[in-house]
Amino acid sequence: MKQPVSTGAVNRFKDVFIGDRKFYHAVFVLVLPIIVQNAITHFVNLLDNIMIGQVGTTQMSGVAIANQLIFVFNLTVFGGLSGAGIFGAQFFGAGDHKGLRYTVRFKIWTVIVVLSVAVALFLTRGDQLISLYLTGDGDAAERAAMLEYGRRYLNIMLWGLLPFSLSQVYSGTLREMGETMLPMKAGVAGVFTNLCMNYVLIFGKLGLPALGVEGAAIATVLARLVELCIIVIYVHRNSERFPFAKGLFSSFTIPKVLTFDIIRKGSPLLVNEFLWSLGMSTITQLFSTRGLNVVSAINITSTITNLFNVVLFSMGAAVAVMVGQALGANDIPRAKQYSWRLMFVSVCTCIAVGSVLAVLAPLFTHIYKTTDDVRLLATRFMQTNAFYMVFTAVANCSYFTIRSGGKTYVTVLFDSVYTWAIFVPLTYVLTHFTSLNILVLYLLCYSAEIIKCIIGVIVVRTGFWAQNMVQYNELEVKE
Repeated sequence: MKQPVSTGAVNRFKDVFIGDRKFYHAVFVLVLPIIVQNAITHFVNLLDNIMIGQVGTTQMSGVAIANQLIFVFNLTVFGGLSGAGIFGAQFFGAGDHKGLRYTVRFKIWTVIVVLSVAVALFLTRGDQLISLYLTGDGDAAERAAMLEYGRRYLNIMLWGLLPFSLSQVYSGTLREMGETMLPMKAGVAGVFTNLCMNYVLIFGKLGLPALGVEGAAIATVLARLVELCIIVIYVHRNSERFPFAKGLFSSFTIPKVLTFDIIRKGSPLLVNEFLWSLGMSTITQLFSTRGLNVVSAINITSTITNLFNVVLFSMGAAVAVMVGQALGANDIPRAKQYSWRLMFVSVCTCIAVGSVLAVLAPLFTHIYKTTDDVRLLATRFMQTNAFYMVFTAVANCSYFTIRSGGKTYVTVLFDSVYTWAIFVPLTYVLTHFTSLNILVLYLLCYSAEIIKCIIGVIVVRTGFWAQNMVQYNELEVKE
């Protein structure tokens, strides 16, 4: 007897998008530690932001501008490691620990190159880069003070770039293996260190001088060191559990065929993350031309919105790991199934999270010591971000799905090219050639997320991205 059409459609929808208890158990085991780590990190960033804000709005804005530059570096490191990470997840899915070890070595070389370029750029062009965000209307003395605070903060933060980068190498590799608890524990220890040292160094407690923004930077550097030490020591002391650590530094040799494959697949990701982060920082700079109060409002908005976005971006990590491992095991149907199910979970979660953000946005602004004008702008900006959160969730899952199959040139088109071809020009035109209120302008600019969401669904639906990239006959080198 045939099932009614409606029942059959419901069953198909459940099979494609919802899944069973086993699927959700796997997702929660993987994602919850990432969510906890990211939530604590962003919560401490919020407290950090508030502490600096208690010193003064000018100090808070100077630090926020410097962090825009650090943001570009962080995303570039993420992009540089992502190519090797695709192979790492698939190697682990195939049970190839030697291949995974090679990808870690490649990551270390990548970090060395990216770090060298970034430090040279920040040391020689730091002031000019900070000044790009200080072109809007406002007091000249306030503008000069923001530049000075941003410079001081950035110069100290340079010391934390290396431990941050190496932590990403190890944490990323562990997540590719499905091990998320250790990075979470190390991250929690790091943010706890950051929080305590912020209080001591910013305000001058326990007999230490009040260092303000310099204290915040020192606290962050110390936190990066703590996080790195915990991960590295634990991994190498438990090399039986983490076989990639065995002989990791006995040689820095990587098979040529694998090196060229990672470069071929990974270079677009490095370029993509650099261009995308640069594009988002450019958009912030364009908004800043509408006034220094907009700079402060966007700083508050990004800090609080990032706290609510932890679920969204943690789901992206789940896509990268679960879909990547399925592809490495050559289980293409399971990889496609995971992609749609994780996207559905992300959308449902973001509907709930976005609603909470929209309702609570006015309350969050009152924890800052700032003006009513800045509070109003920040509230409306957060509510706009809450509205677009669902579309961002779909685009984010689409990005990681396409990336997991090694279609990195497509991800460049989908992500950074789209940003520079649509998002940035739209923002530039609206900020420079219209007299629209900044709130209307902000809403219109982020409407680009809707189109990106639609494109992402279309690309994922084609299924062309689903491929196994680690079926090598041999990866032997002399260790």
